[in-house]
Amino acid sequence: MAVSPARRDLLIFLGVAFGLSWLIALPLWLGEGLGSPLAGPIITVMSFTPALGVLAVRLTHRGSAAGFRESIGLTMGPNRKRTIGLIVAGWLGVPLIAVVATVVSAMLGLVSLDFGRLSLLRVAVESAIPAGADVPNLTLVAASQVVGALTIAPLINSIVVLGEELGWRGWLLPRLAESQGVLKALAVTGFVWGLWHAPLTLLGYNYPDIGPWAALAFTGFCVLFGMLVGWLRLSSGSLWPAILAHGSLNACAGLPLLLGDATEPPNMLVVGLPGFVGWAFLAVLVVVVHRWSPIRFTDVEGRVNS
Repeated sequence: MAVSPARRDLLIFLGVAFGLSWLIALPLWLGEGLGSPLAGPIITVMSFTPALGVLAVRLTHRGSAAGFRESIGLTMGPNRKRTIGLIVAGWLGVPLIAVVATVVSAMLGLVSLDFGRLSLLRVAVESAIPAGADVPNLTLVAASQVVGALTIAPLINSIVVLGEELGWRGWLLPRLAESQGVLKALAVTGFVWGLWHAPLTLLGYNYPDIGPWAALAFTGFCVLFGMLVGWLRLSSGSLWPAILAHGSLNACAGLPLLLGDATEPPNMLVVGLPGFVGWAFLAVLVVVVHRWSPIRFTDVEGRVNS
C-alpha cells in the first residue's frame, strides 16, 4: 500500500525525534538514572532531537529556505506587533501563572512555604557545595533565582527549547492543524510532546515521588500547556512566542522547590504550575484564549507546504 507524502514525512519526523531521544537517553537507563552526572548534558542534547526530525524531513523536499523558515514559524509572522505582544505574554505570563499556582497551593494547605529559613533551598545549596564551605546568603540566592526567571533565564532556556519547539510547534502542529483541525491538532501535539519525554519521565523526571507514573502525569501537563503555547504559535504565525513561553516554563516550574519547607517537601504532582493546581489554571486559560481569539483553519492554511 502506497504511503502518502504527508504520512511519510510524519513517520520520518517521529522516527528520528523519538528514536534518537531513546538512543541518547540510553546511558541513563544503563547507569545511575537521573542521578547520573551525565543527566544534565543528556537532557540538553536530547532536546534537539525534534529539530533533527524536522531536518530529516527537510532533506527529502525541495523548496526555498525562506519559505521553509516561514512554514516552521522562524519569522515574526504576518503581524509583527501582535507577535511581540504575544512574546511578552508568554515570557511574563508563564511565571505569573507559576506564582499564582504556588500561592494558591499554599492557601489551600497543599504546600508549606518557608520564606523565613528557605530550608528546602538550603538543603539543595548545601548538597551542591563542598563540605565545610560557607553557605551563601539564601535570601539573595532565592531573589536572584526569581529575578532571573523573569528576565534572563527564559532567554537562556530558549536556546535549548528551540530544538523542541522547532519540532512540536514549528513543524508538527501546523501540519496536524491542516489535516485534523486546530483543537485536535493542539491536543495531539501536546500528547506527542509529553510522550517524547518518556525516556526521562519513566525514570521519575519532574515528578520523582511517583516513579514511572511521572510519564503519564507529565503527558497530561503537556497537553494542557501545549494547547496554550500552541495557541501562541498559531495565533501569531510565529514560533518565537511559544519558544519564550517554553523557556519561561523551564525557568519557573520549580518555584515550590525554591520556597518550600524541608520538613514537608512539596508534592510536585499536586502543587505549583506542574501540579494539579497549575493544571486547573492552565485549563481555564486555554478556554479563555480560545474563546477570546479562536484560531480558524484559514489562519493556518498555506503556511505549511513550503
